[in-house]
Amino acid sequence: MRGNKVTLGLLQMGMEESPKKNLQRALGMVEKAAGRGAQIVCLPELFTTRYFAQESNGREEAKKSAEPLPGPASQALSEAAAKNKVVLVGGSIYEKKGAALYNTSPVFDGKGKMLGIYRKVHIPHDESFFEQDYFDPGNLGFQVFSTACGRIAPLICYDQWFPEAARSVALMGAQLAFYPTAIGTVKGVEQAEGNWQAAWENVMRGHAIANGMIVAAVNRCGTEGSMDFWGGSFVVDAFGKTIARAGNREEMLIAQVDLAHGESVKEGWGFFRNRRPDQYGKITEAKK
Repeated sequence: MRGNKVTLGLLQMGMEESPKKNLQRALGMVEKAAGRGAQIVCLPELFTTRYFAQESNGREEAKKSAEPLPGPASQALSEAAAKNKVVLVGGSIYEKKGAALYNTSPVFDGKGKMLGIYRKVHIPHDESFFEQDYFDPGNLGFQVFSTACGRIAPLICYDQWFPEAARSVALMGAQLAFYPTAIGTVKGVEQAEGNWQAAWENVMRGHAIANGMIVAAVNRCGTEGSMDFWGGSFVVDAFGKTIARAGNREEMLIAQVDLAHGESVKEGWGFFRNRRPDQYGKITEAKK
């Protein structure tokens, strides 16, 4: 961190069938991002595999690619973080823990230490996103990690639609929220509500503004089965200004952000000091 300025590296990737090749390409991209000055690097969701949740009831086959944490992929990420002296948000990995299977983001400091993991809390179940067939809901709660480059929170894909997740990590002190993601359009499914990509970006822009924190979304790209992953990885500052946005192909997005700006937004607009938690009980009531 140079003063309050931090350089981010978002690694927008397309995935092959081979987990080994995907991992090796990711490691190479981490090195290149560090060479371009990135201090925090983030990979996409499930970056070692194709997006297997397009089909329902394929858990038994898919779990062959799951691994424990620590495990081979996390060890390789740890070594990459140490070699390149970067804070590394390891996208997400298909984690097996006993009989449970999680969508899990490991976070490493610049010495390669795994600071901890975040298990995806919100699990979708829609056409071509049959994730409840594959993932158990995260059981560790939201996580914020203190690093040499600021306090960072990994959240994963579907979490991005929930203001409660962003507000929770902001209240825990997060200055930057990273959303490793696998999202796109589905062939044969009409975008009846409107443009999905615009809504996806706009909802996270709102999280940034409402919480006075930087938001970075790191998507995959390319076509897999019936899915066209739109890429479009982006960084917005703490008042919703787009700092950088990727196209729809594999790309390394480098962006510098200012942590002090976020503190200024929170203080100046009073979003936290003027909260009324006593009025928010409805938010935590279970749906009837």
